[in-house]
Amino acid sequence: MQIRTPKRHNPAALVIRPAAAADQDAVWAMLEPVFRAGETYVIDPAIGRDAALAYWYDARTFLAEDDGTPLGTYYLRDNQPGGGAHVCNAGFVTAPAAQGRGVARAMLDHALVTATELGYRAMQFNFVVATNTRAVATWQRAGFDIVGRLPGAFRHPAHGYVDALVMYKDLT
Repeated sequence: MQIRTPKRHNPAALVIRPAAAADQDAVWAMLEPVFRAGETYVIDPAIGRDAALAYWYDARTFLAEDDGTPLGTYYLRDNQPGGGAHVCNAGFVTAPAAQGRGVARAMLDHALVTATELGYRAMQFNFVVATNTRAVATWQRAGFDIVGRLPGAFRHPAHGYVDALVMYKDLT
């Protein structure tokens, strides 16, 4: 499924499409600085390329691009197996040069439509680092509620132990 979404302050359109194996170099170029920084994902900052891509591609994986230039990527997967498989989980990464341009929100919109079409009844973010205020605000504007707070659950490289949030949105 492709959804064309207008870019903020730009008449060109952002295309979000399923990521292919041929996109792995572009996806890694976006994941690596985020994972290495260790500020927003509970991924070992020393993770290797192959392990990072295996983690990211072990789901429905998408690429957001403008005129062939990758601007972001996200995955969508069951949050839990079995009795929890009707709730999905997603992870988002925006290329540094594209931050603040509405790419994450466009990917979220795409993910919510895709999740609904796939029959998911809700979307849950299990571990949103509370200091990631842009993401928290984006998810809240999209209707996600903070349904849990895990005090000091994330060891931030600059801020020490900070809270992690559980965020949830009903899709029915």
